Amino acid sequence: MEEFKALELKVFTMPSCSVCPAAKNIAFEVAQKCGLAYREVNMNTKEGLEEGLAYQIMSAPSIALNDEVIVRGHLISKERLEEEVRKRIEKWMVRASVGKG
Repeated sequence: MEEFKALELKVFTMPSCSVCPAAKNIAFEVAQKCGLAYREVNMNTKEGLEEGLAYQIMSAPSIALNDEVIVRGHLISKERLEEEVRKRIEKWMVRASVGKG
């Protein structure tokens, strides 16, 4: 798959979240496989909480691709996350190609 460094996969976490380490690993692997930028957002910080609330995220783990939240408040499998990410990339590629024409 092409590189999409302009796209960022963000995982919103909390230190008290028992499944957040697994969510971070899954998101990191999918980001690498799809050529995306990856960032962890700790919602236990003022900045992280503000960013989470901007996405209407109030529970962890949550994962967003750019401005689109893929999952809120639960763990998603690597296969399912990759499928959701690829669907959104394809949708954006179609929009981009239509915009060029």
